[in-house]
Amino acid sequence: MSEAIKADVKMDLKGLACPLPVVKVSQQIKKMKTGEILEAETTDPGAHADFPAWAKSSGNEIVQTVKEDKSSKFYIKKLK
Repeated sequence: MSEAIKADVKMDLKGLACPLPVVKVSQQIKKMKTGEILEAETTDPGAHADFPAWAKSSGNEIVQTVKEDKSSKFYIKKLK
């Protein structure tokens, strides 16, 4: 059983299509402090490829992905 992750910032990105979820997360994470965690909830199926690629290129870390019935939550830790 995994421990629940506490997000410092939560974003509701449901209904937005590529590239908007990644664009909005990128804008928000720049405002956050190193070590904080962002929870991004999206219905965009492309997010499962987009967020990991963005995290790798931006130097951030996806610490957990939770697939739900109609959406997915990505927990992204700001590393720098």
